[in-house]
Amino acid sequence: MAIDNQEPTVKEIKPKSRRIMGAGGPEDEDNKWPPWLSPLLQTRFFVQCKFHADSHKCECNMYCLDCMNGALCSLCLSYHKDHRAIQIRRSSYHDVIRVSEIQKVLDISGVQTYVINSARVVFLNERPQPRPGKGVTNTCEVCERSLLDSFRFCSLGCKIVGTSKNYQKKKRSQATTSDSEESYSGRSLASEKIKVQSFTPSTPPPTVVNYRTAKRRKGIPHRAPMGGLIIEF
Repeated sequence: MAIDNQEPTVKEIKPKSRRIMGAGGPEDEDNKWPPWLSPLLQTRFFVQCKFHADSHKCECNMYCLDCMNGALCSLCLSYHKDHRAIQIRRSSYHDVIRVSEIQKVLDISGVQTYVINSARVVFLNERPQPRPGKGVTNTCEVCERSLLDSFRFCSLGCKIVGTSKNYQKKKRSQATTSDSEESYSGRSLASEKIKVQSFTPSTPPPTVVNYRTAKRRKGIPHRAPMGGLIIEF
């Protein structure tokens, strides 16, 4: 029996398209921010350097934007020549950075700035406020901290969160839900008001007794006749 030599058919399997973080694309949100920003906001500063613990300049308050390898002390910067390095400062136990440094590498529009020690700075992360003060007309869109009217966010971290697509969708969804709840609440109150009005008894009609009492008139008085009166002596 003759057997034909048939070549096996090979199907070409195309790899599935994958979304690479930082590579762009309609669904990628991180591509609009520099890659060093998120690690910077998560870094813990003002700790002792583990490489130069014996030095009096071992406090880590520097950050290399090119290496992104954590907080650095002043002695560590000697290994980062020709790199972009920024200095982190502190205000009320919160990390800040001077506007003159950060605005060279990042768009900080919409973030409120503060003047500390004669230098204008911005905060790195949010600082939640328990309750806004009286007369406050503008607050941070993320943490609701009191702001001046010309700003939207209190820190760089709040700007990242507040401008993300997921946060905007969530905010719009909450606004829609709130509007629907208010509409439903208004309809419920209106229906309850109608029910209360319908169950409220009207003024009862006057009864027969009341009607007769109201219509009865006082008659003409009559004196007793004098002829029946007997006077005895």
